Amino acid sequence: MALPNGAGGYQIGDGNVGEAQLFVQGAPTALTAGATATAAQLSNGLFTFNGTAGNLQLPTVADLEADISSASKVNSAFDFYIVNTDAADAITLTVGTGWTIVGAAAVALSTSAHFRARKTGDGTWTAYRIS
Repeated sequence: MALPNGAGGYQIGDGNVGEAQLFVQGAPTALTAGATATAAQLSNGLFTFNGTAGNLQLPTVADLEADISSASKVNSAFDFYIVNTDAADAITLTVGTGWTIVGAAAVALSTSAHFRARKTGDGTWTAYRIS
């Protein structure tokens, strides 16, 4: 598979199905203990965890929407990932005000989890465990 270049990179709908789709990914938010994610960290989409067992709490919906856009429409969504590199401790996703979690919230040791955050109404979001 050829990597896209400046002359012929992947364009949605352009039919370049044999090329990798590249995107910008900031450095992951590295955690060593339980924490409350900021909206900016959550919108970055990637967390690594290596440390004592704890929780990763989602920011309140008010904080999230103030950062990403309070005008986001119902059914707007984004994905985020938690990679637990710790060989001894699990981390659990918990919610801030306005959130619901559907599916398993615990990320076992030496595994990862994929979540999709979806706006479900005014002041409400749901985090779905996908894998």
